[in-house]
Amino acid sequence: MLPSSSSGSMQSLKTFSSSSSVNFSPRASKLCCSSANSIDAFDIGNALRALNLNPTLELIGKMGGTQKRGEKRVKLEEFLPIYAQVKKEKDMGCYEDFLECLKLYDKEENGTMLLAELQHSLLALGEKLTEDELENVFKDCMDPEDDDGNIPYAPFLKKMMDNMFVINLK
Repeated sequence: MLPSSSSGSMQSLKTFSSSSSVNFSPRASKLCCSSANSIDAFDIGNALRALNLNPTLELIGKMGGTQKRGEKRVKLEEFLPIYAQVKKEKDMGCYEDFLECLKLYDKEENGTMLLAELQHSLLALGEKLTEDELENVFKDCMDPEDDDGNIPYAPFLKKMMDNMFVINLK
């Protein structure tokens, strides 16, 4: 639940949450409702991911996200329309979409894929991860590979999507 506060921004969050059937998790509430009732524009993507959305980097940029911390702050009243707009977007993948993509690499149709192929995909395709980001994702989400170099991709994907907010803050 949301921490109690008499601020207008916290009340706006509560009102928005109840009127739009959005359940703001404690981590989303904390990020969205700092003591200044604003967030760094660098964290717009993290806040949206904490609210179970999966915006692309391009969309985050269009919504006012910045590449560096400290460049700009976004007030809660400005963030709520951003959330509403991103929620309407159709070009965001979900767990099922990503799972179907990973199944393409499942040559044995047994729920596993080569770790090397996953690593290549995350580093070279779509919105690429950096080596450091990949290392953090694998450390936080990866089950051990088997003797043939395969990993179970569904548990990896589930952990990655559940922990995306935390991974992005590292």
